[in-house]
Amino acid sequence: MIIKKSPEEIEKMAKAGVILTATLDLLDGRIRPGVSTAELDQAAERFIRSRGAEPTFKGYRGFPGSICTSPNAMVVHGIPGPYRLKRGDIIAIDVGVTLDGWVADAARTFPVGEVDEQAQNLLSATEQALHVGVAQCEVGNRMGDVSSAIQRVAEDAGLSVVRSLVGHGIGRSMHEDPQVPNYGKPGKGPLLEEGMVLAIEPMTTAGRPAVRVAGDGWAIFSQDNSPAAHFEFTVAITAEGPKILTPWHLPAERRTAEPVPQGAADSP
Repeated sequence: MIIKKSPEEIEKMAKAGVILTATLDLLDGRIRPGVSTAELDQAAERFIRSRGAEPTFKGYRGFPGSICTSPNAMVVHGIPGPYRLKRGDIIAIDVGVTLDGWVADAARTFPVGEVDEQAQNLLSATEQALHVGVAQCEVGNRMGDVSSAIQRVAEDAGLSVVRSLVGHGIGRSMHEDPQVPNYGKPGKGPLLEEGMVLAIEPMTTAGRPAVRVAGDGWAIFSQDNSPAAHFEFTVAITAEGPKILTPWHLPAERRTAEPVPQGAADSP
């Protein structure tokens, strides 16, 4: 069942999105050669909790981390640990934030220093696919309009869409109906209506679309070991058009709009 949200509820999700965006900005400043994914995870958890929120992923179905850190050929769901970033790596960071019972979810894939042309194309095209998909989140469109737009941009850039992984509805629960595939046909699928909130998240590889699950039961890799990318926004469908609740960077007025508890451990 698709659960539609009121404007007031969407604003509550946007407040969680403010903290999430600030978390990604914080991590962006810390991504460099030699930093471990566990260190990124610790910084994210401290920051999220310092804002009075909770890291949604922590303990979700037994997941041990506060964020997902997925380098290179790992597509999603990487458990933070001892891996230290190297120059030329790419790393996908997926963050969930719960504030007052409402969830926001977003991901970005970052270069670690200079990366090769293949990685540059992978990152730029996957991010573009996300923005093109979001643009289709209009009242009266169909889910297939979103999915096909993402697929077209990715495949035109020579990438493969990972078909076994999809986006999702989001609200009080991290995963709600409907599913949001990253491939499909225009005009098909569920009707997009005002009040729906979706996690739009293209996941692509520079090689073939098949994936494999690691022995830890969480990390998902490209089967051919080609580099992978993941970009994600939480998007509300409104009468005025799509509203991104987790933009990459916050406008100055929103950076100062949320109270910061005394003794906050980190700041973006």
